[in-house]
Amino acid sequence: MDREALEEKETARMEAFSDGVFAFAITLLALNLRDPATSGVSLSQGLIDEWPAFFAFVTSFVSVLIMWMNHHNMFNYIRKIDRRLMLMNGVLLLFVVLTVFNTSLVAGHIQQADANVAATLYAGTFFLLAIVWNGLWWYSTARRRLLGRDVTDQQAKTITRQYRVAPLAYGAAFVIAPFSGIASVAVILAVAGFFAITATLAHET
Repeated sequence: MDREALEEKETARMEAFSDGVFAFAITLLALNLRDPATSGVSLSQGLIDEWPAFFAFVTSFVSVLIMWMNHHNMFNYIRKIDRRLMLMNGVLLLFVVLTVFNTSLVAGHIQQADANVAATLYAGTFFLLAIVWNGLWWYSTARRRLLGRDVTDQQAKTITRQYRVAPLAYGAAFVIAPFSGIASVAVILAVAGFFAITATLAHET
């Protein structure tokens, strides 16, 4: 097996592992869902009372899905891996899994006095995720270290500009969170919408 084929095989193995973690994170979401009528209230009232759980499920699912799409698109450009990239990718996946817990935490406290604390943790986690994500991409593109031969410099620069949005926006959400948890969450959801659009456009091109 030549070197290029071996590099592609190793990259595919890491992608497969990453896909498994994304699938595991999505599976965890269902564990927070339960029959709302078992607490002694009617089903209709139970569904109303459980809206934070449904909010957490939907937003977490969408967030993980968008991250998976962008992760997949990123590795259309990254064709080689090394030990450092494997480590950074592992840290990235850690924050992906934490997204599930943090979203549930925000949903459970969104109507309580400590909503801003939960939102601060939520925004802070996304900010750290964005730093790791940008660091992984920067490491891969520096001197075209791990990029495929057919990837142009313009393509790499376009992705770099898009990824810069995340730490700036999540940093703003982190600053806002102590004052307004809802506004902070709204910023984070808006960023998710932005990356859903860019991921879809990248998938079509």
